[in-house]
Amino acid sequence: MDRRIGAQYYTVRDYTKTIGDFEETCRKVSEIGYKTVQISGTPLAAAEMKKVLDHYGLEVVTTHRSFDDFQKDLGEIMDYNRTLGCRLCGVGCMPGWARESGESLGRFIREADEMAGKLGAEGLYFGYHNHALEFARIDGRFIMDRLIEETDPENFRFIVDTYWLQAGGMNPASFIRNLGSRAMAIHFKDLKANADNTTEMAEVGEGSLDWDGIIAACEEAGAKWALVEQDVCRRDPFVSMKMSYDYLAGKGFC
Repeated sequence: MDRRIGAQYYTVRDYTKTIGDFEETCRKVSEIGYKTVQISGTPLAAAEMKKVLDHYGLEVVTTHRSFDDFQKDLGEIMDYNRTLGCRLCGVGCMPGWARESGESLGRFIREADEMAGKLGAEGLYFGYHNHALEFARIDGRFIMDRLIEETDPENFRFIVDTYWLQAGGMNPASFIRNLGSRAMAIHFKDLKANADNTTEMAEVGEGSLDWDGIIAACEEAGAKWALVEQDVCRRDPFVSMKMSYDYLAGKGFC
């Protein structure tokens, strides 16, 4: 696994709405020490972002776009990722209609797998990002099991989220290890358990996840990249990103 820990820009999505804000964000992310990033949650064009990213020495390893975007213009998705210089084309979540029935889920899986094949023919990968919802059952079967079993393992990969695995009742390390190389990118996101039985997202190392076990599982599975993500921060998101970076630097990342 690439030991250059990455920054998932969804964490700082409120600071990537204009090219000026995006440049300031890249400066801060680079100064923290991050060297790879995931582009997500920004309306900016790939070409204008690429110039800024190159200036700060930041490499894009994956992106997130909506499944609607993939349906509307897969060619544009390919161009977007090629311009940014990455091969893993991520979908943030399946649309709501896909969870209405087993038949609807089957339609989503078929369409997504067909897209994955087209991406694969162009040297790209389809990446599906999980939440907890994939560990619900439809017609007696786990959604995640169908996503894994009914798609092409070569072209259809996963962007695995550690927080949502735990929230969905999974052991993150075991899941990643079992998924193997299909776990192409991993979102490092911690889960903090509160005394009132609620949970919240936390900086890596500030929650209850077993990071030594997760990191070892990523290595064993052959995951390529790990990226820090925190959808909701209890403090300035750049401070949160630095806390996570510093913790992971102590685990051998850079």
